[in-house]
Amino acid sequence: MIIIGIAGGTGSGKTTVVKKIAETLPPDNVAVIPLDSYYNCTDDLTEEQRRNINFDHPDAFDWDLLFKHISELKNGHAVEQPTYSYVISNRLKETVHVEPKPVMIVEGIMTLIKDELRNLMDLKIFVDTDSDERLIRIIKRDVIERGRTAEMVMERYVNVLKPMHLEFIEPTKRYADIIIPQGGDNEKGISIIKKYISPIV
Repeated sequence: MIIIGIAGGTGSGKTTVVKKIAETLPPDNVAVIPLDSYYNCTDDLTEEQRRNINFDHPDAFDWDLLFKHISELKNGHAVEQPTYSYVISNRLKETVHVEPKPVMIVEGIMTLIKDELRNLMDLKIFVDTDSDERLIRIIKRDVIERGRTAEMVMERYVNVLKPMHLEFIEPTKRYADIIIPQGGDNEKGISIIKKYISPIV
C-alpha cells in the first residue's frame, strides 16, 4: 500500500489532481479520504455557533479520528468514514465504508499539518495555485454548492480564508515532496506522480 497526502489552499485544484491520478488506476486499486469528512461533530453546538465555525483552522478537524482511520487502513482494516454537511455544519448519520486499497489518497487543505499523519505518508504533495485564481474558484463553488452570495464569499475570503491560508496552509508546503503549480492544469506534474505510482499497482 502507498499512502499519498495531497494538500493546498481552498480552490487550488486538489480535487482535480486527485481525479486525474485516480482515473489512471483501476477503480478497485484506489480510495480517497477527504479531510473535509473529518470536521468535528458539532452536536453540542447551537445553530448560531455552528454558523461561526472557522473551517480553515486546524481546530475544526477531528485529527484523532483521522489518524486512527488512516492507521487502520494501513494495517489492512476497513473503516467507516464520517460524512459532513456544510448546509447544517455538522456530521450526517450516514458513513462511507472504506476498504484498504493499494493506493490511499488523503486530500484536504491541511493534510500535511500534523507530524503523525505525515509519518504515515509515502508521498506528500502540495497543490499551489495563484490566490486570485483560487478566489474565483471559491466564489463559483460556494455560490453554487453552499448557498452563499458572492459578497458573503469575498468577505469570508478576506477575513478568514486568506489569513488562515497564510498562517496554517502555506507553511505546510515545506513538507511536500512534490509541489504542483497550477493545480489540475499541470499535466507534466501530474504525470510525474502517475509514474511514481504505476510500479506499485
